[in-house]
Amino acid sequence: MSRVCELTGKKAMVGNNVSHALNRTKRKFNANLIKKRFYIPEEDKWITLKVSAAALKTINKKGIAAVLKDARAKGFLNK
Repeated sequence: MSRVCELTGKKAMVGNNVSHALNRTKRKFNANLIKKRFYIPEEDKWITLKVSAAALKTINKKGIAAVLKDARAKGFLNK
């Protein structure tokens, strides 16, 4: 399974490690992902999603139903 947020589509970025001598080597910046269960009262069921910390803050602010609706509209969630 890839390291991609199922609600926002965030994924790993590529960059450089930069030493004190300014030597550059490739590195990866992974998304801050959390596997979390959510209860959806409208459907009366639990779902498990791999979400980023930013998406979790958005869920706390807007609610899971609104965030799922936006994710389906943007094509990130196919369920």
